[in-house]
Amino acid sequence: MAELRVGIVGMGIGRDNALAIARNPRGRVTALCDLNEARLPGVAAELPSQPKLFADYKKMCADPEVDAVFVGTPNQLHVPVALEAVRQGKHVMVTKPLSDALAPARRLVAAQEEAGVVGMMSLSTRFDNGAQYLGRRRAEGFFGSIYWAKAISVRRSGIPDWNLGFIEAGGGAMRDMGVHVLDCAWWIMGCPPPVSVSGVAAANFGPRGQGYWDFRQPPERFWSKYDSDDFGGGFVRFADGQGLQLESHWASHMPTTFNLELFGTEAGATMSPLRLYRTVDGAPQDLSVNLPPGPNAWDNIAAHFIACCLDGIPCEAPLRHGMVVQEMLEALLKSAQTGREVRVKGE
Repeated sequence: MAELRVGIVGMGIGRDNALAIARNPRGRVTALCDLNEARLPGVAAELPSQPKLFADYKKMCADPEVDAVFVGTPNQLHVPVALEAVRQGKHVMVTKPLSDALAPARRLVAAQEEAGVVGMMSLSTRFDNGAQYLGRRRAEGFFGSIYWAKAISVRRSGIPDWNLGFIEAGGGAMRDMGVHVLDCAWWIMGCPPPVSVSGVAAANFGPRGQGYWDFRQPPERFWSKYDSDDFGGGFVRFADGQGLQLESHWASHMPTTFNLELFGTEAGATMSPLRLYRTVDGAPQDLSVNLPPGPNAWDNIAAHFIACCLDGIPCEAPLRHGMVVQEMLEALLKSAQTGREVRVKGE
């Protein structure tokens, strides 16, 4: 049986992706890389075979025993690492968001598509079983036309305090959590072309040393470097008249929430809890969906990436999707800065 040999860069989110690849009968993790070499042995010990350990991603990307590279670094390093993998002829999978800005995201997509290697986004919300279920219902026409959606991610005290990349320029709540619900809602809606975005964003908690993970109080030398948003919200208008309302809060005085609401001409839905709503013979139906046990989102991601690389099946979460989502995110943040609606081109 053919196998895909994967190198993992970044031992944060890289760990979940590495373990999922290793669980797949056609996947093997042959290399791990992190600037903090002390993080490598712990992840390596969880894998069924001993990978090579690297502190330099360029050396790992050049290794002939690596067929594909997963990029799980801070946002600011996604494109440099992924570009190196592409230059070496490796397939590449990148955690969200694609980049810390739109221009480098475009450069990466152009390079990946020209090289002819597989380029995929690792999206744990899009590949969640509930989201996949709603995506299948949309594809079969259950909702009719989805004309409106709400996507919301709220934390009460959840600013990451373990890596400066999260809070420095290029990080922030919209690129960290807003990207999850934005991407998932956009995908379930059928990936309509965006035409304009209007938004607001602010840093209401982080620069004051408040709102950090699980109500922890980081030292001032950490939070004094805050240079991004901890809240963002806005409205995306699509070419066919659909609309999407988006919110992302790293910290707030509200209960934790993570949900999508879909409004269709024939039916609606929520993702958390997973419910369908419609009217049949003049009577409303509220249907709770209880999915059977199955693989988790990480396993779904690994299986699809491996199939794309080994079998040549079309990628359902290409880097180009990540670029369009990046354009919507950056437009929202630009609108917040300028106080004006921003036009976007989309794909």
